[in-house]
Amino acid sequence: MKKYQIDTIENKEYLKGLREDLFNFGRNFPSQYGSSYYLGDDGTPWKDRPRETWITSRMLHVYSMAAIMGWKTGKSLAEKALNGLINELHDDDNGGWYAGIYPDGSILPGKQCYAHAFVILAASSAMLADIPGAEKLFRDATEVYDRFFWNEEEGMSADTWDTGFNELSSYRGLNANMHTVEAFLAASDVSSDEKYRIRAGRIIDRVIKWAEDNKWRIPEHFDGSWNACLYLNEDKPDDPFKPFGATPGHGIEWARLIVQWALSTYGKANAEAENYITVAKQLYDRAVKDAWFADGAPGFCYTTDWNGMPIVHDRMHWTLAEAINTSAVLYHTTGDSKYAGDYGVFMEYLDSCVVDHENTSWFHQLDADNRPSGTVWPGKPDLYHAVQATLIPYEDTAVSVAVSLLRNKADK
Repeated sequence: MKKYQIDTIENKEYLKGLREDLFNFGRNFPSQYGSSYYLGDDGTPWKDRPRETWITSRMLHVYSMAAIMGWKTGKSLAEKALNGLINELHDDDNGGWYAGIYPDGSILPGKQCYAHAFVILAASSAMLADIPGAEKLFRDATEVYDRFFWNEEEGMSADTWDTGFNELSSYRGLNANMHTVEAFLAASDVSSDEKYRIRAGRIIDRVIKWAEDNKWRIPEHFDGSWNACLYLNEDKPDDPFKPFGATPGHGIEWARLIVQWALSTYGKANAEAENYITVAKQLYDRAVKDAWFADGAPGFCYTTDWNGMPIVHDRMHWTLAEAINTSAVLYHTTGDSKYAGDYGVFMEYLDSCVVDHENTSWFHQLDADNRPSGTVWPGKPDLYHAVQATLIPYEDTAVSVAVSLLRNKADK
């Protein structure tokens, strides 16, 4: 069907309809002061769960993009999310952002690199959307990040502090560093400060070396000296943030970010950029070979062992979203029809299994038989991956998605 084929009018219209549905689905996220509720299966806020910084930041990012595109209440929803970040989620005593707030108003302890990276991304998008207070949020977020998370000597970011920024965990993780790359590229795009793009490249170079040493399956977990801990959480393989083994979805996501960084750093038709694009293809190809249709049914398994055998067979919506993004990016970058074919297969699977047509949203987790499940991700906490998958396939790969949206708006 043409609606699954890349670069067709039908596919663009299909993505537009999905995006409109997602924007409507998430509109009830803000609490009284703006921090984001965790959303349930039908979009109803689950008020018994903490209101977390990473979710609130993602919602600010999403509705800032909605505002740029002129979506009806995008700006007002972005304003509420930003208010949540600068007020109740912000630690006025120690700086930075709490991990979250419990329903009774008590603090979810710890200062997470992962969450702070999303604050930078959100602030960058909010600046482009002209959301009041976004520039100050961006300054605060980058200052705190530079002070506590970025390690200039290592060229990597630390993971978690205690709430008061007194004690740093010995754990180091690539999930937080991956979203740091995304945030740094956005920060560089909106501020014209190239130090963030340079830092992103330093992270990428180290990740590539680790991936190459592990047959393009990326280690996720490390100790404080950046020694890989390949068997961390072997007894809890389906952890939502620190699963055991390789996470194919991250291999796919890294591939896209590497292409973005390479094109933004070197430009097109450049030998250095081509080297990184080749690496991106290897990461993508390995992940798809390991995880797609790995157990006799369509979908990506969540994790594999270090030989590529599936461990957690459940399918997470974010992996499919990144596969849609990266197959489109690699097709438009290389012209290889293989990636266009992949894109069509992934889009058909999205429509048949992952889109919740009744609630106009995406199931966040399916089991090995592609039935809705909630063992790892109950409900539908946020819109970030799904919305980006309706945008990135047709935006400029060399810049952050919100920047591309704003440029397209200016050109109309």
